Amino acid sequence: MSDISEFITNLPKAELHLHIEGSLEPEMMFRLAHRNKINIPFRSVDEVRSAYNFTNLQDFLNIYYAGANVLIEEEDFRDLAVAYFDRAAQDGVTHAEIFFDPQTHTDRGIPFNVVINGLLAGMKEAEEKHSISSKLILCFLRHLDEEEAFKTFRTAEPWFDRIVGVGLDSSEVGHPPSKFARVFAAAGDAGLKRVAHAGEEGPPEYVQQALDILHIDRLDHGNRALENSELTTRLAREAMALTVCPLSNHKLRVVNDLCDHPVDRMLAHGLRATINSDDPAYFGGYIGDNYRAVAKGRNLSREACMTLARNSFLGSFLNDYETMAHLQKLDAFFHKHHEVDL
Repeated sequence: MSDISEFITNLPKAELHLHIEGSLEPEMMFRLAHRNKINIPFRSVDEVRSAYNFTNLQDFLNIYYAGANVLIEEEDFRDLAVAYFDRAAQDGVTHAEIFFDPQTHTDRGIPFNVVINGLLAGMKEAEEKHSISSKLILCFLRHLDEEEAFKTFRTAEPWFDRIVGVGLDSSEVGHPPSKFARVFAAAGDAGLKRVAHAGEEGPPEYVQQALDILHIDRLDHGNRALENSELTTRLAREAMALTVCPLSNHKLRVVNDLCDHPVDRMLAHGLRATINSDDPAYFGGYIGDNYRAVAKGRNLSREACMTLARNSFLGSFLNDYETMAHLQKLDAFFHKHHEVDL
């Protein structure tokens, strides 16, 4: 495992499923709470970590939203982004497409421009410091109604040139993709890419709705699509990227053990699966940890890890020229390691 662990660390890769609010480590939570004079329901970092014993998605979301309360000023969002990219750089990430949840903040009275300007500043710093390119995806909270999503959509219009797409996250069960058909259509008309969480806790039908009603360009999670053979074949035929999050799947009981994770079965079915960290501060690891955990659990080869990394660039929203440049670097890395092994 040590050899493949080092290989994974240095493997050039893109991250396509990362909630920036979910990278809020307990140490930063306490630091920002102190800086902004915010009371939080925890007495220590250890108490926060002990609270991360989730049994389902809703348990996680409850603490996730509580933690977000410490994010107040542009500087907070910038610091959050910078901290994430510092970690991503250590894991060989060369491109990231990160989610943010503006409703989590605007509902608390934090102006939209404070959130996005802080994040954009952090993204710019990451490119200058680590040469990591990045894009921003605005997510709608699916437990709120579509009119609330439209309000956020209209507020975001002045920044559409800085936002690559829209997504759909939060509580999946009971909130099907069809609930947001009109706002996703408006996003498509505005030239934005469309992604959605589907098939994590929700049924395969949610994946079908995301494809046929929301007309997504990328599927977030998608594990339960494997329960439907026709749907699996369709995803493979359409080369739909799946942003899979192994440690999140385990933490939220989507899989009981990483030895049972379906990522290699996805690859065997021809699915464009990728590995990502979801909410790394809450689920126990960043993207490298996710690669290593599932590589160990499923005994993945270097070639399989290479395929997952390749899929991450092919499934990104980079243009063809940018994608090819990343793939050339990836191929050069793999050939170098292959020659060393020979």
